[in-house]
Amino acid sequence: MRLSGKKLLIASVVCAMMTGLTATGFAAYQLNPEVKDATPALKQAAEIGVRVSETPSLQNLENKDAILVMSFGTTFTDSRKATIEKTVADIQAAHPNTKVVLAFTSHIIVDRIQANEGIKIPTPEEALAQLKAEGYSRIALTSLDVIPGMEYAYDTAIFDIYKSQFKKMTLGTTLMYWMGQENQRDDVTEAMKAFSTEFPKTGKKDAVLLMAHGTPHPSNAYYAVMQDRLTELGFKNTYVYSVEGWPHLDTVIPQLKAQGIKNVTLIPMMMVAGDHANNDMAGSEPESHKSILEKEGFKVTPYIHGLGENQAIRKLFVDRANEAWDALEAATPVKEKGHGMMMK
Repeated sequence: MRLSGKKLLIASVVCAMMTGLTATGFAAYQLNPEVKDATPALKQAAEIGVRVSETPSLQNLENKDAILVMSFGTTFTDSRKATIEKTVADIQAAHPNTKVVLAFTSHIIVDRIQANEGIKIPTPEEALAQLKAEGYSRIALTSLDVIPGMEYAYDTAIFDIYKSQFKKMTLGTTLMYWMGQENQRDDVTEAMKAFSTEFPKTGKKDAVLLMAHGTPHPSNAYYAVMQDRLTELGFKNTYVYSVEGWPHLDTVIPQLKAQGIKNVTLIPMMMVAGDHANNDMAGSEPESHKSILEKEGFKVTPYIHGLGENQAIRKLFVDRANEAWDALEAATPVKEKGHGMMMK
């Protein structure tokens, strides 16, 4: 239940935080100015949204800026070029005079690409070590993750561990981060609108299944929010399911049968169309989603394209990178008035 303004109490740690866009234009929570002696733990708890860190002992360094783009990665070369590399190119185009570096958070994928293609894509740790060696002092980190799950937790760990090695470091948010809570924007609705440009036209007996990755991280709850936003936007018979989270395919099949669905289009809701899209979703093996649905009597049409092929989605990722960059370029953020919050 959402509390009214009169019922909001300034009484707890969470209540000590306020929300709103900063004067610089990037979305982040900030401590309420009534907090006079914030402890390190309280300051860290308030680091939500775009994160910013400055190292006092390095402020005499000359500004030399770079953008580090972090992605999980993929061994599927064609999809990598059409999605990840295309998005990085778009970010570079938005910042033509700035060094832009790509790093993969999957160390296994990094090793496989080097072994099979002879291409060395750095991990974030390796990329930051190289940038430091080259004299870069201010780094804007940006993510190509869809939701703030385990992979984004890696990104935030990189920020926490390496921020003290640079004059200034910022970290942008994932494609979907804010949900319209308090004064923040609704990334989920925005992303679903952009993604929907890929959806086929459907009749009463047709359905679209959006295959997400899934995660043991609590952010798996984002999929329920996505489903809610799709309903709000009027996309009937459009269902979100996941490979490794909830809801599962077997969660959705009974709903398809209840609606009398006969034809199903499978679309990956992942940055790339890699192993999950080509094999788990559309493979010929009996355990693939396509095979399972066909066995259940549905006619199945796979649509094997990653999110990064969608121009509208790429623009949102560029927007997230721009936010990290704006935070890097900004002076100390100016706090605006916002609402306190309390959890009961």
